[in-house]
Amino acid sequence: MKSTERIGQRVSNLFGATLREAPAEVEIESHGLLLRAGYIRQLASGIFSYLPLAWRSLRKIEQVLREEMDRIGGQELSLPVVHPAELWQASGRWYDIDATMARFVDRRDRDMLLAMTHEEAVAFHVATEVQSYRQLPALVWQVQTKFRDELRSRGGLIRVREFLMKDSYSLDRDAAGLKVQYQAHYEAYERIGTRTGLPLTAVQSDAGMMGGKIAHEFMYVTPIGEDNLALCDACGYSANREVAEFRQKPAPGEPAELERVHTPGAATIADLAEQLGATADQTAKMVFYVGSFGGEGGERTERVVAAIVRGDLEANVIQVQNLSGALELRSASEEEIAATGMVPGFASPVGIDPDAAIFVVDKWVAKTPNLILGANEVDYHLRNVCSGRDYEPTVVGKVAAAYEGAPCARCGEPLRMVRGVEIGNIFQLGTRYTESMEARYTDEGGKGKPIWMGSYGIGLGRLLACIAEEHRDDDGLKLPVSVAPYHVGLIGLGKDDETHAIVEDVFQTLIEAGIEVLFDDRREQSPGVKLKDADLRGLPLRVVIGERSLKSGGAELRRRSDGEDRIIALENLVVEINGELDAMRVALEV
Repeated sequence: MKSTERIGQRVSNLFGATLREAPAEVEIESHGLLLRAGYIRQLASGIFSYLPLAWRSLRKIEQVLREEMDRIGGQELSLPVVHPAELWQASGRWYDIDATMARFVDRRDRDMLLAMTHEEAVAFHVATEVQSYRQLPALVWQVQTKFRDELRSRGGLIRVREFLMKDSYSLDRDAAGLKVQYQAHYEAYERIGTRTGLPLTAVQSDAGMMGGKIAHEFMYVTPIGEDNLALCDACGYSANREVAEFRQKPAPGEPAELERVHTPGAATIADLAEQLGATADQTAKMVFYVGSFGGEGGERTERVVAAIVRGDLEANVIQVQNLSGALELRSASEEEIAATGMVPGFASPVGIDPDAAIFVVDKWVAKTPNLILGANEVDYHLRNVCSGRDYEPTVVGKVAAAYEGAPCARCGEPLRMVRGVEIGNIFQLGTRYTESMEARYTDEGGKGKPIWMGSYGIGLGRLLACIAEEHRDDDGLKLPVSVAPYHVGLIGLGKDDETHAIVEDVFQTLIEAGIEVLFDDRREQSPGVKLKDADLRGLPLRVVIGERSLKSGGAELRRRSDGEDRIIALENLVVEINGELDAMRVALEV
């Protein structure tokens, strides 16, 4: 096969048929369009095959990532997807991560796993490959398959179990060096969004299972997203709701005497406030979880975790988990609540053994006197409850979740709550993984010091899915030139041999000119089917040649994005197509 033929493909033998309707289980438009256009097929729940069109798009996305990693000094490598358990046991994540991690035992009776990410593997190799400060800073990266046994897959490629990820790992002498490489990745991810035609918003995020103190997520803001984001249009503050801060002021006043009051049928905060002539922000409520806690050797224990927040606010489960130190949280049952001595629906920490539960108290509640809380008796509450006087918190911190209109922590203006899909994330890991693998370098004075790591990921399939969600209409996909599998969809409408021969010549001419072209050469299909399939696949340009276009002077050229046809003489077609493609590329340049 000649190298020039690789950029041309005939629809007659394209692997991946179009579908007239999306399967019934499809939840979002982009998922349905990628299936209907013949880009992807599902093999099992959360496991997809990339057909040739999707694979070409993914390779183009990969090339954008490669260029951006090269730009900031990355060295590409490839690490195994199967890891020995010892690496993850050394870091502690073998014990911390639930069934999302796919574990198995090989024939040698050795514990193994399918990698969710590669921090441990990188740190393992760093321990032998980096010895001196002269080898730092460094940056290694790969595109590799990952597996996470998600409890619930959704949205096609949005949440899957097996996926392709670009993961990179920075190696530095100290925190200052880490910050430099972290900022370089931050800017690289912004460029990646621009170059692939996807608007991304960077938000502060929780480090989660990765560890470290500082993390950001790069979000595609869309109603189909699972993440809740808090944005301030006034000052630019942005954060995942899991870590979003907002201004709260404790209510003034001196502590009053504790008072037991009858509140029959007060099943909600609204009922309680109405009965007692109070406002919701003068009440507090308890939210109960059961936390899973790790011990030596990987054993786990469970304890009730009781979060206390203002009555008109919600508890932020991620903050509750972080403050309590739990590996996981689940909702507590009424029986589990009752076992602590508290009464579901009328619960309070007042009079309860401090060791009966982990009491995680919002800092606003801890500073505000005279709140209304349950009395641990059906149909009774307590007035004037004061934290520190009437009960002792186990831990105090930011527990309340941000909400629409909450005052921004920076400027006080109202926050706007939106939904988003996480495309990429970046973490300042510090020395957690390198210390567990004894990855150290020798400084100028001959002293051994731990290497500082950063971790940075982007999901390729999810990025493609979100591009499809952003660039579509009722007729199909409208992919940007940087990620479209082919640049031109060539359609021959004439069934006579003379017209067909002309279109064949144009096909070869485009290939020889280096233009990527998908040629719908099916003579048995109607013009309507061909045109619908072309719109569905969403290539940037469409060229139609038939008897009508030839009589009008050549070929019909149309941008998929605007839908306006213009006649181009065949001898000028290559120049016109290249001009259109160049203009599209310029629009995506950074």
